[in-house]
Amino acid sequence: MPVHLPTADREFPLAPPITASAWLNTPTPIALDALRGRVIALHAFQMLCPGCVVHGIPQAQRLRDAFAGEGLVVLGLHSVFEHHAVMGPDALAAFVHEYRLDFPIAVDQAVPGSEIPRTMQDYRLRGTPSLVLIDRGGRIRADLFGRPDDLRVGALVGRLLAEPTASPSGAPAADTGKGGAAGEGCDADGCRVG
Repeated sequence: MPVHLPTADREFPLAPPITASAWLNTPTPIALDALRGRVIALHAFQMLCPGCVVHGIPQAQRLRDAFAGEGLVVLGLHSVFEHHAVMGPDALAAFVHEYRLDFPIAVDQAVPGSEIPRTMQDYRLRGTPSLVLIDRGGRIRADLFGRPDDLRVGALVGRLLAEPTASPSGAPAADTGKGGAAGEGCDADGCRVG
């Protein structure tokens, strides 16, 4: 998987808010601003995406387990851009229960007239699974699509956890996601926005 490093003069954008129609595994909605000072791993998935079920969701769980108590917050984002009729709230609740997902999960807000939900649009995600790493200052430091290697993701998270609370806006970061134009359909690595 290629590593794409930004230029030194590039500033990292502030993470947009999560726009959710509902939340699971939390009594109240979570605002990213309230998590400043912590590193966030935002995992976007669809419950019918093979790459999400086989790789993305287990990776999110491993991240949560590996960095528990070290300042990492894992959030799920159920971003449905296909098969809308069968991935409703009741099905998602059953899925979360059966897969024993216990980290907070936002249900991405539908956008009238668009297949792509709001937060997925705001983050310009390329498909599912996607993993967005947000530093302690609330800036997007990595946007990973598909199957990023666990060791590489762990190294990125460790590097972000080791940074001071106010991260530099121009420090190098890695985007190890698969680049290129969005295609259609799902494969073993994930489901691209089409």
